[in-house]
Amino acid sequence: MISHPIRLSAYRQFLLSAFWFAINLLWGGLLMIVIPSQIKRISPLAPAQTLGFILGVGAFPAVIIPLIVGPLSDRCRYKWGRRSPYMLGGTVVNLFGLWLIWYAGYRLNLWLYFLGYLVVQVGNNIATAAYSGIIPDIVPEAQKGEASGWMAMMSQLGTIAGAGVSGILMRYGDPGACFLFIGFSMAFFLWITLAGTKEKPLSEPPLLIPFRDIIRSLWIDPRKHPDFAWVWITRAFVVMGLWTIQEYLQYYLTDIVHVSDKNKEIVAAELLICILLCASVTGFLGGMISDRIGRKKVVYASNILIAALAISLPFVHTLSLVFALGSLLGMGYGAYYSVDWALVCDVLPSPEDNAKDMAVWHIALVLPQSVAMPIAGWLLGSFGGRSAMSRNGEIIMHYSQTGYEALFALTALYLILGALFLKNVKGVR
Repeated sequence: MISHPIRLSAYRQFLLSAFWFAINLLWGGLLMIVIPSQIKRISPLAPAQTLGFILGVGAFPAVIIPLIVGPLSDRCRYKWGRRSPYMLGGTVVNLFGLWLIWYAGYRLNLWLYFLGYLVVQVGNNIATAAYSGIIPDIVPEAQKGEASGWMAMMSQLGTIAGAGVSGILMRYGDPGACFLFIGFSMAFFLWITLAGTKEKPLSEPPLLIPFRDIIRSLWIDPRKHPDFAWVWITRAFVVMGLWTIQEYLQYYLTDIVHVSDKNKEIVAAELLICILLCASVTGFLGGMISDRIGRKKVVYASNILIAALAISLPFVHTLSLVFALGSLLGMGYGAYYSVDWALVCDVLPSPEDNAKDMAVWHIALVLPQSVAMPIAGWLLGSFGGRSAMSRNGEIIMHYSQTGYEALFALTALYLILGALFLKNVKGVR
């Protein structure tokens, strides 16, 4: 049985969530800025479809690896603790994958680029599958909403740093510096969390369980744990909605708002920073507010807000209005993200299997990527577009207004379904 300690100070909450900053810095830089920009150079005639394929199919390791690493870390008896060895080893693999992506982008080699992305996914998910078990392990019940808020705030700030710095560096044509910045940040903030979070190793050896039984244990029966199942489904729909549009923001800015191709990375970074600064505020407050008024009300409000904004954005052609609506979208996103973690902590089936159960829940983050991204790329491309030559002689694909209207409407549908299914969760307010 895992015993929870006394109340955690703000400093310990920071140390606990510091590695989330680096993880989200990685994805904020890669997914929002670097990869969409480089794919336009590597696959200039079909960037949306290629981006959807790489990010969709490349997310499959994130479905499988947590299901293996989560249970293994639950049973790990290493003297550092149950989670730390996997966090360290996964980060080393992650750093190698970053080097592969950089080299493939330099060589304009699509398949090597895809391989590098797979390696990053493998390493990152080894680390995060174990790391996801730390909050349920360490945080007292009364502070789970607060811890969820810290995790959300650090995640948003990490994404801001990744997108902002990467946008500046890509604006001046220096992707190599982006990868150095991301890699150093991963190593540094891992060290902060490992040094500041003292895990207690298992005091007793775990029972020897055949591997087939461990795999079988991954099945969480929705009849026995219906609240967990419905929270999983709710999160899957929300994630499908967010992934349907977020990776195409650069393309939206050039095709609908008519931002120049030269400035697309830096403007996309500025928009993301605006969104995520607003999300950081509501992310920090949302978890604590939900401790008082209930999780569901926060989710309902945030999903409806984001869905309404998604439907509106394809009809917005001025950058100032895009930033204004983006600020509101960020407020809704931050509120949802903070409560999301607290929701699942409320419905975990077994305290002894936190990392395993969190790994099952984590599938609701990564599997929807694999489904939503190829659909989004196909949908955007299916309404046609036009190719043009840039000033430096590169081919640029511009997608149609109708394509973006369909894409953003699909996002709204996913979010509304996510809110509707949350009504089936009975054990959480």
